[in-house]
Amino acid sequence: MRKRGRTSSSSSLDSAIVNVWQREVGHLSTRNFAHLFAASQDLVLRLDLYANLDKHRGCVNTVSFNADGDILVSGSDDRRVILWDWETGRVKLSFHSGHNNNVFQAKIMTCTDDRSIVTCAADGQVRHAQILERGQVETKLLAKHQGRAHKLAIEPGSSHIFYTCGEDGLVQHFDLRTAAATELFTCQSIRDRASMPIVNLNAITIDPRNPNLFAVAGSDEYARLYDIRMYKWDASNNFGQPTDCFCAPHLIGDKQVGITGLAFSDQSELLVSYNDECIYLFSRDMGLGPDPQSNESPSYMETDGQVCPQVYKGHRNCETVKGVNFFGPKCEYVVSGSDCGRIFIWKKKGGELIRVMEADKYVVNCIESHPHTTALASSGIENDIKIWTPKAIEKAKLPENIEKVFFLIIIKQLL
Repeated sequence: MRKRGRTSSSSSLDSAIVNVWQREVGHLSTRNFAHLFAASQDLVLRLDLYANLDKHRGCVNTVSFNADGDILVSGSDDRRVILWDWETGRVKLSFHSGHNNNVFQAKIMTCTDDRSIVTCAADGQVRHAQILERGQVETKLLAKHQGRAHKLAIEPGSSHIFYTCGEDGLVQHFDLRTAAATELFTCQSIRDRASMPIVNLNAITIDPRNPNLFAVAGSDEYARLYDIRMYKWDASNNFGQPTDCFCAPHLIGDKQVGITGLAFSDQSELLVSYNDECIYLFSRDMGLGPDPQSNESPSYMETDGQVCPQVYKGHRNCETVKGVNFFGPKCEYVVSGSDCGRIFIWKKKGGELIRVMEADKYVVNCIESHPHTTALASSGIENDIKIWTPKAIEKAKLPENIEKVFFLIIIKQLL
């Protein structure tokens, strides 16, 4: 008689029991046990709606946790910034950002007692808000882009350094100690496209393992990596030349694609989300060099046995500028929104799609991972923010014929 194979649930349970035993006998540290528990696929499959934060009067374009993870900051088309106690759903503070158009990004500077917030918006402005005593707020203009400013990135662990990028192709560096804005460079097209000499930038991210490195991307196929140590602060050099570039090999030379989202893992891997395409994960050795036009063949394709970038697919990224992110204490998962109003979660290793969650009637644009626990915040076209925690009794299953189901949903939305 044939033996029945173990189910994934039973093997998951066996693994959990072994981990508990190892912790009890001292073979597994409390910290590592917590990491293993937080990264458990069982928890991901039990993610469910925990809270609905509904005080904005427009699309919520940005959600971000503070360093401790107890406060969530959001910004919206209503031009307001709200600080939430997300566990209770209580608004701690709500104020007008000072922007004249939709707020695209709002982040709390670290080590400031959550009193320093930087924002960028569709009006191109970059602003700094300081929370004073008794909840009073002062906002001031730091600089401006010529066009929409989609994203900013805070230097990890810094209370005063951050960067912005905009549709004018400009990358700026800010130091809040002097309120000085330095225009680092304007991103130029690698190919001499007469119709698009400047790359309209949608995304910027900083490597948490080496904060000297940051990446930008936008209206062409390349994610560009820069090293701020190469910049001469007297502006005596041409800093616009990247130290490395990344692109999925079959997209090199494709004039129809662009990049909407970027994220670095804590292992310095670069996650790149293309519009009308897929999401790709690049390790540092997959770069094409500072001038990929001089070498059309990616270096990682030249040697047999080397791995191509990992691909994540199933979602749809066409209608809006969507972010992309990692999830888990050691970035074990990849998360993205979709035009079908769902959140997609893949295993980082192998690219297996394991979870799809309905999160918006229209489109999910933003997904933010909690810095310390298994929780997500999401937002989209609707006016609310949804918080997701592993509280479901039953583990979720992927719907059958998933691609057909979501294709029909998107067609219905377009009609």
